[in-house]
Amino acid sequence: MLSKRTTTSVALAIVLSSTSVFAEKISFADSVTVSADTLVVFHSKDGNDSDFSTFDKKSQGHLTKAVKAEGFTSEYGSFLQVVAPFGLDYDRVLIVGIGEQEQLTKDKLTALGGNLLAKLDTKSTKIIEVSTDDLANSNTSASLLAHGVSLRAHRFEQYHNEKRSEKTFVFDVENGKAAQLAYTPLANIEQGVFLARDLTSEVPTEMTPVDFANAAKALKKLGVEIKVLTPKQLKKLGMGALEAVGRGSKDGSRLVVAHYKGSDEAPIALVGKGITFDSGGYSIKTGASIARMKSDMAGAAAVLGTIKALALNESKVNVVAVMGMAANMVSQFSIAPGDVVTTAEGLTVEVVNTDAEGRLVLSDALWYAREFYKPEIMVDVATLTGSKVRALGDRYAGLFSDDEALVTELTFAGKQVNENLWRLPLGYKDMLETDIADLQNTGTGGPGATTAASFLQQFVGDVRWAHLDIAGNALSSKAKNEVPTGGTGFGVRLLSQWLMTREK
Repeated sequence: MLSKRTTTSVALAIVLSSTSVFAEKISFADSVTVSADTLVVFHSKDGNDSDFSTFDKKSQGHLTKAVKAEGFTSEYGSFLQVVAPFGLDYDRVLIVGIGEQEQLTKDKLTALGGNLLAKLDTKSTKIIEVSTDDLANSNTSASLLAHGVSLRAHRFEQYHNEKRSEKTFVFDVENGKAAQLAYTPLANIEQGVFLARDLTSEVPTEMTPVDFANAAKALKKLGVEIKVLTPKQLKKLGMGALEAVGRGSKDGSRLVVAHYKGSDEAPIALVGKGITFDSGGYSIKTGASIARMKSDMAGAAAVLGTIKALALNESKVNVVAVMGMAANMVSQFSIAPGDVVTTAEGLTVEVVNTDAEGRLVLSDALWYAREFYKPEIMVDVATLTGSKVRALGDRYAGLFSDDEALVTELTFAGKQVNENLWRLPLGYKDMLETDIADLQNTGTGGPGATTAASFLQQFVGDVRWAHLDIAGNALSSKAKNEVPTGGTGFGVRLLSQWLMTREK
């Protein structure tokens, strides 16, 4: 492309890694010097697109003819590929519909970047030049497109012999330095997402509570304080629920704490469910679903990934992630249906169903966060119930809270990053009553996602609190928009967006 700008270029390349790591480097250019095999141009419904017109003239109207011949209407997310375009030194031109410019929001640009990569994910496509002149605020728009490309490009390929081929994306922008500046915080969030995805996608025998704790310790180099409590320490603190869930596995339970102190304000606590494999215990799972139960620690992965993103961005917030980790296995030491455990809160719980273990783990983790960190707000994240999946599917996570302001903030943050929340009711505490203990761990009626959330509510005290049920959102069997197959890292972008807007 012949650039219409003369400012100093910033070397660009988005190298899409063929391993299970994030994009190796991302930069932007205001004067493209590489030779690309593919050109990407954008086309809006009003047709007032200067870059498209420039390339169309160079092709002697070939691009316009293709648009008319194919009936291309420039709807958002539509694509038209023109192979061997006349008069242009590219193997192909990909025309991307963006609909109405004013409707091209942050979430839509990110999703579009993911779908752009998917469209060009072929062996013959290696170097892609993306011209962003026809996008409003091309620097910011390009950073969001690059964010989507990088998020979609990530793969967990630890056990694949054949790796994906690398690609280079070259974004032509108004100001390379400004675009890079806009992209840097997004790139840091990506690293948190990729950590969460890899932890979630790893096989159960390689991702035990001990393995997870070791992964958390790697964040020490970013200035994050890491603390790991062993089963012996959990018992001493009276955390009988968390300790009991891991009793059936060789290593037992762990409580992993990651504290990023970017300010002196009262902390915000993120509490994650970390069941590294959920067999269901003696209430054992059956059928194909059990093979997906390596993802039952996705809540813990999400809050740890958020801590990494915040630390990399040097965010001015005080956030502590408290993660209750256990493998819910079957052995002679496992808790049995009918057992009663005593939580650190002092409440006793009849374990009616050993497959409702996540709320037991979270009860002690919530207590610990509240007792030792005195947080302003607590948000727990968990793949908690099949009931949530039946209610909302995988396009929304369930949000439970009596705090109207917190509901509004979290819902808005999720909308910004395509991690959408839908509020579900609390209540039904009466369904948790039992003759033998203070509570039972499953409800005797009512919606399962709500009774589970109502159980957790008994352990938050008077702290502002929200519960995110991400069951169905944590592991994807089909790639869509900026999310590939496998672990999704759901929650990292949402929480990072929310917390970074709270910076003092």
